[in-house]
Amino acid sequence: MKIRELIGTAEVPGGDELRLYRRGDDFIIAIDRNELMSSRMSGSEEALATMTCDRLRSTKAASLLIGGYGMGFTLRAALGVLGADAKIAVAELVPGIIEWARGPMAELAAGCLDDPRVELILGDVSKAIGAATRRYDAILLDVDNGPDGLTREANEGLYSATGLATAKAALRPGGILAIWSAAPDARFTRRLTAAGFQVEEVGVRARSNGKGPRHVIWFARAN
Repeated sequence: MKIRELIGTAEVPGGDELRLYRRGDDFIIAIDRNELMSSRMSGSEEALATMTCDRLRSTKAASLLIGGYGMGFTLRAALGVLGADAKIAVAELVPGIIEWARGPMAELAAGCLDDPRVELILGDVSKAIGAATRRYDAILLDVDNGPDGLTREANEGLYSATGLATAKAALRPGGILAIWSAAPDARFTRRLTAAGFQVEEVGVRARSNGKGPRHVIWFARAN
């Protein structure tokens, strides 16, 4: 049996401590007893990028904002399908996560943060959204476990009526707000619709082989 080894901790501003574990070749990021992400389960995070790009009206010179680097699955998937003229801003609140990406998880990161199409923003993605007006073709949010703040209560503001209105203003006409969640949330679906988005809710398996828990991605198109 492979032993789970603690190899790092990182403080979440305004939240609790994250812990990075290694078990054999696998990495796990957890908070308390909750496993937030694992290198064994990347399918739904990759789908967040690829399925969003599939829904863009044009991927030529597309401008994306990704909220939450995590283990980089969404960023690497987006880089894999977008062309040389694309621009991807990645907002990560926790500096320690980027340190892990450049340190013990450097092989997993595969240099994605050094891609010339990538701009790294160390800070709250809500501030990046609030500072933009019709800038992005898509905003991809994988912050916390979905609309309910787990690691940080302030994250819930992203998914409030005010937060959704701010995100809509940051999107270009026809742009997409894509949101990953560990579980369905009918109230949040209604909130997206009330915010004036055209909403599509898709179930996606956690593993890239189509197995594992079923996660949810909302694709909300701005008018």
